[in-house]
Amino acid sequence: MAATDAATGNTTDSPTPGAQGALSKGPRKYALTLLLVIYIFNFLDRQIVNILAEPIKVDLGLADWQIGAMSGLAFAVFYTFLGIPIARLAERRNRVTIISAAVGVWSAFTVMCGLAGNFVQLLLARIGVGIGEAGCTPPAHSLISDYVPKEKRASALAFYSMGIPLGSLAGMALGGMIADAWGWRAAFFVAGAPGVILALLAFFTLPEPRKGKDRKVAAAPDVPTLMDAVRELKSKTSFWWIAGGAAITAMVSYGHIAFYGSFFLRNHGEGLAEISAGLQAATGIALGPLGFIGLALGLLVGVFGAMGTYFGGVMADRAARLDARGYALVPAIATIAAIPPFIAAFLVPSVALSLAILIVPVFLGAIWYGPIFASAQTLVQPRTRATASAVLLFVINLIGLGLGPLSVGLTSDILSANMGEAEGIRWAIIIFGAVSGLAALAFLMAARTLRQEVVS
Repeated sequence: MAATDAATGNTTDSPTPGAQGALSKGPRKYALTLLLVIYIFNFLDRQIVNILAEPIKVDLGLADWQIGAMSGLAFAVFYTFLGIPIARLAERRNRVTIISAAVGVWSAFTVMCGLAGNFVQLLLARIGVGIGEAGCTPPAHSLISDYVPKEKRASALAFYSMGIPLGSLAGMALGGMIADAWGWRAAFFVAGAPGVILALLAFFTLPEPRKGKDRKVAAAPDVPTLMDAVRELKSKTSFWWIAGGAAITAMVSYGHIAFYGSFFLRNHGEGLAEISAGLQAATGIALGPLGFIGLALGLLVGVFGAMGTYFGGVMADRAARLDARGYALVPAIATIAAIPPFIAAFLVPSVALSLAILIVPVFLGAIWYGPIFASAQTLVQPRTRATASAVLLFVINLIGLGLGPLSVGLTSDILSANMGEAEGIRWAIIIFGAVSGLAALAFLMAARTLRQEVVS
């Protein structure tokens, strides 16, 4: 009997016959929901540092480039380089165990961020967060592709990817409010603490479709070697165009989100203070400028980013049923459409109008997650999926997360020498917003060969 699946948005009650390890409706909804919650905390712990950038900068006496290095490069280098060997392990071993261990590691290092007394200590703690988080998404993507039939893949991966905006929401909102009340160190403590519970829940309740009756992962003689996987990926022209477009998109996105709080505090400080005072007078809720902008940005990025992410997955699944090129065309169109309103949001003089306009590019800018991750899983054989995901994330995060915040921070420092810190960060953000056009071009190039390269 057909029924709407809340996790994937499609109408079916049972998986497509023959889908490897596909779960029935109830277990599938639970597994996808738990993976989503894990990914929310993945991004909460990763992104909370962004709303805390200004108080950390003041307390530790840092420059913008150090904020960029700490929030992006330090995390990204270890996250990206460890992702591939962990993915290779996930092709052969228990993916649930890998995810559980990863959650515990990154949560512990998030707590350690709150104990840092200088830039080097904070940098090392952020490296530890990156090491832990490297073990999450490649095995999760592989599990999800086993849990659901092919025709639901983009929407299921989009559902999981809603952890990105929802985790950013939690990081910004909770981080800003907790820092307002108890300081930036307390925000790290609160963010890292729930990881132990999540790690245990994952270990004991997530299904591993490869398990036999002895609860061990069955031997997999058909697992390709790393060189076989590399050769398979090397032959996929569309994969590399997709990876390039996603990397540019991520560079812009990570670069911006690392400095959103700084932009509004520097350019709209008086407006934020007025709104905070008005909010307190009307409701009795006492929020300082940092707490208010953290909550506002968190809700904006979380709610409308999640809506865009889910919408993108559903639209890509529908488009791909007619033509596999839909996996690339949907994000290409959305990326182009997001550029004009994004630039406008950082030029208007009103903080309220700026936040209102920013809704549009945030929604459009989140559409790419489901289609792009689904295309990577579709272009390779099932036993190469974790590796494909890791390679894609390697490119996305090394360029996007590694260079995005650092590049925006350096550009801001350079421009600030003549324009002042407020205008410097404004134009650094605008300049990188326009770079998104290159990502749209890369997605369009991927569409040229995507249809003939699909294999699973």
